[in-house]
Amino acid sequence: MEANQEKYTEEQEFPAQESQAAEEAEAAEPMRGAEDKEEREKLAEALRQRDEYLEMSQRIQAEFENFRKRNSAARAEAWEDGARETISLMLPVLDNMERALEAAKERNPLRDGVEMVYRQMLDLLEKRGVSVINRVGEPFDPELENAVMQVGAENGEPGTVFAVMQKGYKAGTRVVRHAMVSVVASG
Repeated sequence: MEANQEKYTEEQEFPAQESQAAEEAEAAEPMRGAEDKEEREKLAEALRQRDEYLEMSQRIQAEFENFRKRNSAARAEAWEDGARETISLMLPVLDNMERALEAAKERNPLRDGVEMVYRQMLDLLEKRGVSVINRVGEPFDPELENAVMQVGAENGEPGTVFAVMQKGYKAGTRVVRHAMVSVVASG
């Protein structure tokens, strides 16, 4: 009978323990709810910061890429400006070589040497994308030529280039030196 009594006593205590655990859980539920709410708020804040940092990182990456492109374009433009400046400094030498070739009518070793150097310079300019502005017979264009003289209307159509007195040169689409020309005067 003692065994039955113990069993009965344990059974009676067990429901009491169960109800006590349930009461503690109910009492802890608001606290756990508060803890859960606090954890959810912390998680939401962490996610918001993550999104903010990701957006900031992407923006900085895009700004750096734009900076790199602008810097590359500026370097290329500076290089081209320097090349055009160098070419413009070489043009008077080329002009003097042309004059020397025109003056030396006879073929001799000196004239042949000057002619060879002249052709090398022309090849170099051509490789750099430099072309001669030669628009004889075409309408005068102040973007390409400087009119330094006028000739009578009997020499051609008014407003056209009659003769080139000094060659002009372009590097790509940009004028390195304007051509000095004479233009047919209007009647």
